[in-house]
Amino acid sequence: MGDEGIGVHIARALEQQALPPDVECLDGGTGGFILLEPLQSAGRIILVDATADENPIGTVTRTTPKFSRDYPPTLTAHDIGVKDLLDAFYIQGGNRDVILYAITIDPHQSISMELSAECKKAADEAVERILAELKAGSPVNVENESGASVKVWPREAGPEER
Repeated sequence: MGDEGIGVHIARALEQQALPPDVECLDGGTGGFILLEPLQSAGRIILVDATADENPIGTVTRTTPKFSRDYPPTLTAHDIGVKDLLDAFYIQGGNRDVILYAITIDPHQSISMELSAECKKAADEAVERILAELKAGSPVNVENESGASVKVWPREAGPEER
C-alpha cells in the first residue's frame, strides 16, 4: 500500500539490526484486538503508524499520547485502528506509556509496494531514532499495527528468569 505500509518497512529494517536479546520486533499486520495481549505483557511500547496530518510528507513526529484525541489522524484500512486498540489497552488497565512515531504520508498517492523518496528517508530516520531509544536504557516496544505500524517489545520473563 505504498507509504501507508511504512510500518512494514520499518519492522523489516529493525529486524536486520542487532536488537537486545530481550526485545522482539512484531509486525502486527491487521491484528486488531488480538494485539492486546502482547501490549499488556510489554514493559514499554513504541508504535509506528502512517498519518495524514498537516505536516510535510515524510515528517517523523514522536509523541506520548494518552487519549484518542491526542493521536494524529491515522490512515487505517484495519478492522481496529491504533486509537481503538490503545483505548482498549488503557480501559483494561494498561498503565505503560505508549510512544508513537507518526510518519506523515500523502493519503492520495497511487498504490505501490515501494515507499516514496520522502517516506524512505522518514523510515530511515524512524529506525535510527527507535534504535537510539533501545540503546538508551530499558527495553522498548514498537508495534506494527496493520501494515502501517511497528512494535518491538521485551518478552515477559518467566518465573525461572526472574
